[in-house]
Amino acid sequence: MSEYWLISAPGDKTCQQTWETLDNITSKQQNLSVNHKFHIPDLKVGTLDQLVGLSDDLGKLDNFVDTVTHKVANYLGEVLEDQRDKLHENLQANNGDLRCYITRFQWDMAKYPIKQSLRNIADIISKQIGQIDADLKTKSTAYNNLKSNLQNMEKKQTGSLLTRNLADLVKKEYFILDSEYLTTLLVVVPKSNFNDWNGGYEKLTDMIVPRSTQLVHQDNDYGLFTVTLFKKVVEEFKLHAREKKFIVREFTYNEEELAAGKNEITKLVTDKKKQFGPLVRWLKVNFSECFCAWIHVKALRVFVESVLRYGLPVNFQAMLLQPNKKNTKRLRDVLHQMYGHLDSSTQQGAQQDSVDIPGLGFGQSDYFPYVYYKINIDMVENKA
Repeated sequence: MSEYWLISAPGDKTCQQTWETLDNITSKQQNLSVNHKFHIPDLKVGTLDQLVGLSDDLGKLDNFVDTVTHKVANYLGEVLEDQRDKLHENLQANNGDLRCYITRFQWDMAKYPIKQSLRNIADIISKQIGQIDADLKTKSTAYNNLKSNLQNMEKKQTGSLLTRNLADLVKKEYFILDSEYLTTLLVVVPKSNFNDWNGGYEKLTDMIVPRSTQLVHQDNDYGLFTVTLFKKVVEEFKLHAREKKFIVREFTYNEEELAAGKNEITKLVTDKKKQFGPLVRWLKVNFSECFCAWIHVKALRVFVESVLRYGLPVNFQAMLLQPNKKNTKRLRDVLHQMYGHLDSSTQQGAQQDSVDIPGLGFGQSDYFPYVYYKINIDMVENKA
């Protein structure tokens, strides 16, 4: 299961005792969850008013960082294309798997100095992730444009004769070149109309060179024919050809332009390969940055809510529970038995009206007598 519950409860005589009681009841006695201590350092508390305001803002920051983390993960999956099955192993935090990072969470003192106020730490994270989000937009747009241009050019190399690039199907000897009066056209003819074409193309207009047609290429539906005629009847020929369902393709044989077209595809393929490695590295590094920042936001939220709920001096134990999938309801019931006394309103069951609780950043349906946040570390599934 990739779902974890990050909770906190007030310290008994000691915080260690709170931890031991929870672990003993939920894990050792009943096997409802696998538990880990979640270490939150001594952060600066500030005033109660600041904490209430910060609580709402941290909820928004949590959603923002979560969204960007998923965006980076999903885009890495897109970029990997046919190697997408390697996405999981590329989604790491601090060079380790995501489970290890959260179960052994250590606050990053260098990035988020605890001497700073809680508001400043939240601002550092917000700016950091905002920059990653902006850079992701720039990098993904550039790479997507390159990929799109390449796909469009590759599509033109295949597909129907009505639309595909004809350069690699024709040879110089098929064309009358450098003539003042004559020109060669390429005409797409449905297979079912081959006899009509061969028997009737010379009669579509005057001034068509007799026996000048040649079948250059055919696919399942169409054939590509040449025809040589005088330049001055080209427009009339196109009109009468269309009436017979013969489509004249716009094409001028120019060796320099044909070579440039082939070079353009080669250049796009090379550019894509060149950009692939650095882009994958950037996405991996910044996924780690986002994920680590997200777990720090969770830690900030637990700290702020715990102080608001349980009061000062700071005395609570944060704990990370990984519920056993079949026992989530039972685990919730056990936690309620253990901590229901912390809030008398939950003793009376859910209130009739589901109302938002001012300053606590969640609705009644998410409210428990202990501080609780869900963490889902599956970054590959679409967010609900």
